[in-house]
Amino acid sequence: MVAGSLRDMETHRGLFEEIQAGRVPPPPAAVTLGWELVEVDPAAGTIEVAFNAGEHLLNPVGVIQGGFLAAMLDDTLGPALVATLPRGQFAPTLDLHVQFLRPARPGRLRGHGRIVQRGRQICFLSGELTDARGGLVATASATARIQAMTG
Repeated sequence: MVAGSLRDMETHRGLFEEIQAGRVPPPPAAVTLGWELVEVDPAAGTIEVAFNAGEHLLNPVGVIQGGFLAAMLDDTLGPALVATLPRGQFAPTLDLHVQFLRPARPGRLRGHGRIVQRGRQICFLSGELTDARGGLVATASATARIQAMTG
């Protein structure tokens, strides 16, 4: 669900919109993580996504491996910024700091991300990952750099 309508996103025609409109396939990493858009508000710089955390993401003790949780947070924070970018721009993550707070079990996890501060090139992002009961699983902060996409 897009906050407002797709008409509101007409000024945000970057890669994010292309994927959401089905004109470009989602990245394989997003498919692996079970990424799904719940809501995005480019004007506010916020996003809510969900992940179908399947058993293929488990570590030997039966919980979601921490690296996958970090990837989920990266795939939450990054799209909050990418949703605001025009066509031809992207924002790779320069730094990602994750704090793991509790084990995550297979099932639906939700990511909530936001732009904390946006500069011309460097942006600061933050977000959380929660389990199906709303329990906080992990938090993250990130730095991203807006740049032109290169072929």
